[in-house]
Amino acid sequence: MNLVFIGHVDHGKSTLVGRLLYELGEVSEQQMKNLKAEAEKAGKGTFEFAWVMDSLKEERERGVTIDIAHKKFQTQKNFFTIIDAPGHRDFVKNMITGASQADAAILVVDVKDGIQPQTKEHAFLAKTLGINQLIVAINKMDAVKYEEAAYNKTLDELKKLLSSIGYKVDQVPFIPTSAYMGTNIKEKSSDTPYYKGNTLLAELDNFTAPEKPVDKPLRLPVQDVYTITGVGTVPVGRVECGMMKPGDKIIFMPANVTGEVKTVEMHHEQLPKAEPGDNVGFNVRGVGKNDVKRGDVVGLTSNPPTVADEFTAQIVVLQHPSAITVGYTPVFHIHTAQVACTFTELVKKIDPKTGAVKEENPEFLKAGDVAVVKVKPTRPLVIEPAKEFPQLGRFAIRDMGQTVAAGMAVEVKAKQM
Repeated sequence: MNLVFIGHVDHGKSTLVGRLLYELGEVSEQQMKNLKAEAEKAGKGTFEFAWVMDSLKEERERGVTIDIAHKKFQTQKNFFTIIDAPGHRDFVKNMITGASQADAAILVVDVKDGIQPQTKEHAFLAKTLGINQLIVAINKMDAVKYEEAAYNKTLDELKKLLSSIGYKVDQVPFIPTSAYMGTNIKEKSSDTPYYKGNTLLAELDNFTAPEKPVDKPLRLPVQDVYTITGVGTVPVGRVECGMMKPGDKIIFMPANVTGEVKTVEMHHEQLPKAEPGDNVGFNVRGVGKNDVKRGDVVGLTSNPPTVADEFTAQIVVLQHPSAITVGYTPVFHIHTAQVACTFTELVKKIDPKTGAVKEENPEFLKAGDVAVVKVKPTRPLVIEPAKEFPQLGRFAIRDMGQTVAAGMAVEVKAKQM
């Protein structure tokens, strides 16, 4: 399962990731000692756990490897991949166009700070992007001496926020944690006698892994394209649905280039087939380095990905300095593509709780509005209806360095290629 850590900056996401990996034995005592010494030397005492992920990030930037670097860990029941380094400034963008789609999320909230702008934004995005499995870590409990009143105050605020977004809060665990001290991560803590629920690790085992959509047509958004001496062109990406195997006749859209799969590799090993969730590199006969690029989507020639002439989408406006009107052309981040698209029609505003129509053909949309809109890409773009291909139908809309809205394609009018 792909797990994403979300929440406001400095609320302890990186420390929590580091602590989890340490508790599960993915980081040795010696590595921890070294990180602690480094952190203290840099005048950043208490940062040693947060640096667990960051040390990886450097490793990743130094080595040119075809495998998309993720940190993996195993609990008793589940096998997890942590998406990206959680403290990244561009995290929202990465969360959406990152190497993979999250199946579950841990929302980290500082008990003293409570709900902050990014807490809202990330929670909202998680729900819009279809992440229904959620754990909330009410973190830094050591900073309030583990007071029950402080926990309850933040707990109540979070329950209000999450139920307004559409989460069933009676199914979400809210765990009082101190990532730095290890409170309620692996062992139940005597510091929080009022908390009767499970530890974080126990809750991670209550997550259920998603079904693999192997019976759907192949869809693989291209992440990068490499040219390897003696091998040829090797596109890299994650299989979202369907299967890919050597000998397959494939087509890249919107590039409209066809080829044949020679080999499929993951972690430097050749595979007989790649399934949903696999991050693979594949060597293609008949395709040059400049024929295809990031943002193209691979399908079988018998069932090519849909290139949209225009599409109808349901969106949630998160924030906007003024308002969204017809003619607005921000950048849509969808799978690995980033394409400017123009709003051609604001069809209707919807009440998010009931789904009833609030207003037909509104003049504009502002923060908090949920609406159905029509959109036209400014250049060829593969997008599929979210009901059929969830990973190819969800998107974020960014403008001026921030996520202004998120949404999903409801229907797609195909372009004649």
